Amino acid sequence: MEEIKGLGTALVTPFRDGHVDYDALERLIAYQIEGGVDYLVSMGTTGESVTLSAEEIDKIVRFTVEQVDDKIPIVVGMGGNNTSVLRKKMKEFNFDGISAILSSSPAYNKPSQEGIYAHYSALAEIAPRPIIIYNVPGRTGSNVSAATTLRLAHDHHNIVGIKEASADMIQGAEIIRNKPEDFVVISGDDPTALTLIALGGEGCISVIANAWPREFHQVIDSGRQGDLKTARKGHLRLLPIHEWLYVDGNPCGIKSALEIKGLCSNEVRLPLVPMSEANYKILEKVITDVETGVA
Repeated sequence: MEEIKGLGTALVTPFRDGHVDYDALERLIAYQIEGGVDYLVSMGTTGESVTLSAEEIDKIVRFTVEQVDDKIPIVVGMGGNNTSVLRKKMKEFNFDGISAILSSSPAYNKPSQEGIYAHYSALAEIAPRPIIIYNVPGRTGSNVSAATTLRLAHDHHNIVGIKEASADMIQGAEIIRNKPEDFVVISGDDPTALTLIALGGEGCISVIANAWPREFHQVIDSGRQGDLKTARKGHLRLLPIHEWLYVDGNPCGIKSALEIKGLCSNEVRLPLVPMSEANYKILEKVITDVETGVA
């Protein structure tokens, strides 16, 4: 799965007055391609997929495929905590132009490791595209253990990788050490992505890349090439920004950064609310300091 190595941007969904802002989405997609990202992820957590209707999701994905026009691969986010409903959705969804499925582990009902294994196995039986496991304990309330990830990787040829967003480097290293050769380990946590790549990870699905695709691509690409001096320099340059992208939740922070950079509004859908005015002002100053070399 060369398509999911390197830097993938977890695209935001721009809004204007409660509706999807397709003009802004077009600008953002072009900005990502010009910035050299390796692929795009549509309808992930950062895309606010949980507050979009099925019709909106279909339209956004089709629009993204049309705008990308085969220039780079596209991964679509598709998760849920009702396995049978998710299987039905996968069978009915239009995957034309889509290279892979990013599927988060079930949230809220918190299955056991055996339940997580059975969930992904049931998806693997019918998925029309390769599956990337998405482990994000901070959102799902449960961790996909290294043992479960490795079991899935060895048992199912179409489970091709994991977006590991636990920020647990010991767990990440254990997966990398024992995985099948062609199974791809991807960071899902921007601040620790370079560390995971130094351990043998092969990329990152990123939030910060929405606003700084070229800069963060250099970090990821240099790290993958073993040029840790260049990668470290880029990582440390962007480091002051990371915390302010999450202080009021994701994608509230990155949408504010995109508004500051003139790419889209910072509008989000309830139950999310925009970044607080105080934090927005701090983010604005941090961005100015980083981009002018003060920070």
